[in-house]
Amino acid sequence: MTIVPIILCGGSGTRLWPVSRDSFPKQFVPLLGELSTFQATLKRVADGGLFGKPVVVTNEKFRFLAEEQAAAAGIAVDIIMEPMPRDSAAAIAASAHYLKHHRAGTIGLVLAADHVVADIAGFAASVRAAVPAAEAGRIVTFGIAPTHPSTAYGYIRLGEAVEGDAKAVAMFLEKPDAVKAGQLIAEGCLWNSGNFMFQPDAMLAEIQAFAPEIADAAGEALAHHTMDLGALRLGEAEFAKAPKISIDYAVMQKTKLAAVVKASFDWSDIGTWGALWEASDRDDKGNRVSGNVTLLGTSGSLVHSDDVLTTVAGLDDVVVVTTRDAVFVASREASGDVKKLVEDMKAKGVREASEHLKMYRPWGAYQRIDIGNRFQVKRITVKPGGRLSLQKHHHRSEHWVVVSGTAEVTVGDRVMELHENESTYIPIGEIHRLANPGKVPLEIIEVQVGSYTGEDDIVRIEDVYGRG
Repeated sequence: MTIVPIILCGGSGTRLWPVSRDSFPKQFVPLLGELSTFQATLKRVADGGLFGKPVVVTNEKFRFLAEEQAAAAGIAVDIIMEPMPRDSAAAIAASAHYLKHHRAGTIGLVLAADHVVADIAGFAASVRAAVPAAEAGRIVTFGIAPTHPSTAYGYIRLGEAVEGDAKAVAMFLEKPDAVKAGQLIAEGCLWNSGNFMFQPDAMLAEIQAFAPEIADAAGEALAHHTMDLGALRLGEAEFAKAPKISIDYAVMQKTKLAAVVKASFDWSDIGTWGALWEASDRDDKGNRVSGNVTLLGTSGSLVHSDDVLTTVAGLDDVVVVTTRDAVFVASREASGDVKKLVEDMKAKGVREASEHLKMYRPWGAYQRIDIGNRFQVKRITVKPGGRLSLQKHHHRSEHWVVVSGTAEVTVGDRVMELHENESTYIPIGEIHRLANPGKVPLEIIEVQVGSYTGEDDIVRIEDVYGRG
């Protein structure tokens, strides 16, 4: 029976702020090595003798990013787009419906896009060990042998042996305190990895039994899907009816079909900067350093810089993370508290809580260089063949200067080609478009001037990427 990987790829990863933000979350960031964790997850299921074509479930705003990274990794995928986030229960329900109707006779394997597994052979062995229980109609999770009494993970108490190497789940125990965690480890409990294997009909039956509104909403959303440049977009009105809840709370803590296979591979969910420190190679002083960093008298620390020179002296067991527009400093133990910081900043409307200076779009990316009263300066990169929407603005004019590459510029009825060090001007209200007809990336500097320079002052008239 074919195993179809279902990669859940829609999270925001706020506990790794400021590197991970809503606009570019951690699963797309190369935290360990050159590949993002999403790409590494795809590589882990690339064995065509064991796995079928992966299904990637992601928020529609990440659709082109997921496609681009999958293509760069050389892995063909099917994309299911969620119109809005509804947590893992709705995503898994929609993917189970999808497998039932489009991949009949297969087994689903739900994997998080932001987990790290180095032992690919051990991972494949654990997957094979879970197949007999899944074929018997059980919902199988993969339990991880604890390395310390963590309060960040849920725990699984094991029951009697069932099919193959699996055991029944006697109980799921959500994130305990440190004392309780130690007791659970002494009992032989395992960490819950949050990855699952199941037959679609078995999962759907349990969701219908314990969370029928989710099963119904996901089924209706699939029935009313539309196709957008080869990706499947779930029906928005239907999907919005699904309650926002995880599969653990909706089903796994209630079902009698839960089983667990003790994983024979290393695993980390890289949920915090402290977890990244634990999963990383460190120097002889226990430091994990990346980017433009200099240390003095520092040990047991994680120091990361995206660009800015970052120096730390006389501190131990700390996390220091700098980007061009934000700095985070905490003890390693308290680094998970950044999630509360981000929530507070979002409540205050702090832009940096959610947005990077560099924002990715299906045609390329733009990066804010400067912003002030009545002006904004951006560096825009357009991929070969990329085309921005035909658009206009009500509140700003724009000046474009080509830095490298070739630009095809539409301004009103005129279409012109601009090269390095050439420029053009777009008046307020004028219809315009920027495209890259060349074979190398196009880079321009854009200077916006006007009473308002926000991204919502874009009136799209035509867009090859189907954006409204």
